[in-house]
Amino acid sequence: MNRKLQTIGFDADDTLWHNERFFHLTQQRFAELLADHADAEHLGSRLLEAEKRNIGHYGFGVKGFVLSMIETAIEVTEGKVPGSVISELLAAGQDMLNHPIELLPHAREAVEALAEDHYLVLITKGDLLHQERKLAQSGLGDCFDAVEIVSDKRSETYGRIFGRSPGGAEASMMVGNSLKSDVNPAIAAGGWGVYVPHDLVWGLEMDDKPDHPRFAELPDLGGLSDLISRMG
Repeated sequence: MNRKLQTIGFDADDTLWHNERFFHLTQQRFAELLADHADAEHLGSRLLEAEKRNIGHYGFGVKGFVLSMIETAIEVTEGKVPGSVISELLAAGQDMLNHPIELLPHAREAVEALAEDHYLVLITKGDLLHQERKLAQSGLGDCFDAVEIVSDKRSETYGRIFGRSPGGAEASMMVGNSLKSDVNPAIAAGGWGVYVPHDLVWGLEMDDKPDHPRFAELPDLGGLSDLISRMG
């Protein structure tokens, strides 16, 4: 086992498998359906505002996204949105929930290689049933020693998870595509953070890169094993 790092946490959506692009495609369809009432940019801003308001009620994931689209549609049409539009938005959400998992490049190799001599934890937020289904479909479930599906990712979240993992926070690393949810709070909790950017980022996941010695950035997961080996 790597002497410095014993626990490796992985984000799921847009770190191990594609996710945000399905939200973008559905939002494009949403804009088409409501084109007579608002332009795409204005509609996108209204939808993001609704999502931000509703996180505390619905949490993260497809279901909250669909409910926020319906709420936005009612608002921009002043309550006149046709039932057919609501039906199509519900159908789009069901399609998102049932979409097959497509792993990102090097995800399988990175997880399988590190599983040999590290304690691996999947740390993801969102709907419990949907996240469990995606993990099962990914074929990576057996590689993880623990799975944490949480309501949000904050420094306290990582402090709790890393605190009961081998080596504690100082021997733990979080790998993910979100600076706000994966990297910065993990570093704040005393761990390491590795940023693996994805080309699509949800507006509410934006944050600044930290200027910190426990921060690293990789273009993809292909270099993760080498990075961890060099840290040893």
